Amino acid sequence: MQNIYNQLPRERYVGFYGFHRPLLLIRDPELIRHVLIKDFGTFHDRGLFIDDEEPLNKHLFFLAGKKWRQLRIKLSPTFTSGKLKGMFKTIQDCGQEMVDVIGEMVDRGESVEVRELIARFTTDVISSVAFGQECNCQRNPEHEFRQWGRKIFEPSWQAAIAFVLNFVSPTLMEYLRIKGGRSDVSKYFQQMVADTVAYREKNNFRRKDFMDLLIQLKKQGIQLSMDDLAAQAFVFFGAGFETSSTATSFTLHELALNPDIQSKLHDEIDAVLKENGGKISYDAIRKMTYLDKVVSESLRKHPPAAVLNRECNQDYKIPDSDVILEKGTAIVLSVLGLHHDPTHFPDPDRFNPERFSEEAKAKRHPYVYLPFGEGPRICIGMRMGLLQTKVGLTNILSKYSVQTTQKTVANLDYHPRSPILMAKSGIHLRFVKRF
Repeated sequence: MQNIYNQLPRERYVGFYGFHRPLLLIRDPELIRHVLIKDFGTFHDRGLFIDDEEPLNKHLFFLAGKKWRQLRIKLSPTFTSGKLKGMFKTIQDCGQEMVDVIGEMVDRGESVEVRELIARFTTDVISSVAFGQECNCQRNPEHEFRQWGRKIFEPSWQAAIAFVLNFVSPTLMEYLRIKGGRSDVSKYFQQMVADTVAYREKNNFRRKDFMDLLIQLKKQGIQLSMDDLAAQAFVFFGAGFETSSTATSFTLHELALNPDIQSKLHDEIDAVLKENGGKISYDAIRKMTYLDKVVSESLRKHPPAAVLNRECNQDYKIPDSDVILEKGTAIVLSVLGLHHDPTHFPDPDRFNPERFSEEAKAKRHPYVYLPFGEGPRICIGMRMGLLQTKVGLTNILSKYSVQTTQKTVANLDYHPRSPILMAKSGIHLRFVKRF
């Protein structure tokens, strides 16, 4: 998609084919605004094939139409500021545990594959705040939650073919019914959710977490089967741990390659924590404006979701043109293309957090930066993901510097069979105690 985006730099949109299916890649930010917000009613669905034989596919990301809208409204309260503040202690406890684990690695003189380290931290967070399960994957990397998490996003030919086919030809996908190789993961989550719900209902057990919200929705008469509950829990788990661990590890990679930026971030973290009595709190994280710029720039350079897609649900005339899109036409946005377009982000391969100063943002079209999507279908867990990422980074950088090693690959290659952006070689760094 990025290659197609780059081929015709002066065009507002580019048509191409996925087998016999016509697709339209949109490059123009104003037209992107129409698709994601202004004319959302025409483009509210993703147009993907949803295999009804796979129960875990009935989640918010895949759902369409009325069912998506109803569920979105009901699940949105999970991520209010009040709820995030309530989760903060759990997130911070997991962050502190991660720093302790890093300390032991440093004492043993080990360099670290950072993505796996961070994934264990985010898995601990999600398993606790979503399911009330204390896994401690950081001390027990082979815990079943971590093993299933690895399987969800493990790059494989089967998963890659299923992902691409669903994107370019849902009709062929429906005909072939290629599985993404995740049926064992599906069975585990269905059983785990069924057991959790049964235990809580039998013992009238309440805990302010995501599972509790789902159980309460079911009690309120919202039509949610056990498969529906399992599907929402599954996507919360998968998206919640993987995208945050990817974002955090890419950020650490960029900081190791840019020690001047890392030094400036160290200064901000030190100053805010000193002001806060050395304590990492929800409000302290919110005061770290340079940290926010650093994370934003990392998400620009390495957006976990490199592509967004929509489907036109009625004939639609493209504004300021004579082109009529027929009902059923697939729409594609290349997030990677937009984020690396020198028109919007000069010298796009350079890591520069100042692109996200208020002045720089004000000069730029708002729809050229889409790490979480935008509009009514913007990532529901965006704030949770950012908070996890910032807590992880603050814990690490308050105690350590990150440096490159002989294994560090400066110009990362992305894994060709991964549905989310993942470094093919891993991210290898060294932690050095600061004090």
